[in-house]
Amino acid sequence: MIDYQPLYDALIGAKAEAWAKLLPQQLEQGFDQARHGNLAEWQALVDSVPVLPAAQRVLDTDAVQIGGSDDLSATAKNQLESQLKALHPWRKGPYNLFGIHVDTEWRSDWKWNRLKDHIAPLEHRLVLDVGCGNGYHCWRMLGAGAKTVVGIDPMMLNVMQFQLVRKLYGEAPVYVLPMGIEDMPYGLKAFDTVFSMGVLYHRRSPIDHLMELRDCLQPGGELVLETLVIDGGLGQVLLPEDRYARMRNVWFLPSCDTLVSWLKRCGFKNIRVVDVTVTSIEEQRTTEWMTFHSLKDFLDAENPQLTCEGLPAPKRAIVIANVA
Repeated sequence: MIDYQPLYDALIGAKAEAWAKLLPQQLEQGFDQARHGNLAEWQALVDSVPVLPAAQRVLDTDAVQIGGSDDLSATAKNQLESQLKALHPWRKGPYNLFGIHVDTEWRSDWKWNRLKDHIAPLEHRLVLDVGCGNGYHCWRMLGAGAKTVVGIDPMMLNVMQFQLVRKLYGEAPVYVLPMGIEDMPYGLKAFDTVFSMGVLYHRRSPIDHLMELRDCLQPGGELVLETLVIDGGLGQVLLPEDRYARMRNVWFLPSCDTLVSWLKRCGFKNIRVVDVTVTSIEEQRTTEWMTFHSLKDFLDAENPQLTCEGLPAPKRAIVIANVA
């Protein structure tokens, strides 16, 4: 069981006492097994994983590494691999866990490498990662020197994947909480850096999401925003009529100029687009750790510059901004 007291203390130190008082109740509700059909099974799986001796923990390489091949017997390694695969699908990574290469759907390290040299140093910072998945980027943030990292994600499978990895790692000031940003108190103003990566286009109101992100940041804090964009000028936005790359929950895909204007309207300053990259089928793909359809199945078979619906293929931008 994770000890959350250090997190409560960190929030109190950041003058976020209101959330520190509310959070124990939110966690109790979030981990209520009656609310999630598979949670009891997943929790039993995590509980069954023994505390394993890890000779090394490396958080500044492409694959988050915990332990090595020689730390476990062949039998123990095979058992751990079976336990990890029982939490399929693994979407964010990669991980190297006691010599087991968890080859996730996304090469999330590519995204990290695109942004890491553009952000303010994370040393001694309280960091929030919104929609963090299983916490891969949270570990990379900790490896970059963050004092405490809080990830939030409403998908319980992601949370349980994180809990298994954290059990293998041992105690660390990194947490993934089963909630969305809408569950956080308004006007928190507690975090030095806030990441929102791959979330904005899933929100029916992108402006509300940007305001929520702003309200999580301390004065002078930094937002790192990564989202789908389209080519075009100021004011241009794509709103899919139905699905986008077979996803139902995709709403607004702005041009970069439009996204910058949204950020300005929401009170951000020092806004800069630091990267625009077309998502490739090498970055997002099917693997033995995520055996369902992936990007190549969502593109036009005759023209990979289009989705199967005939819309522009995924292109992602990274924008960094500050609050006053």
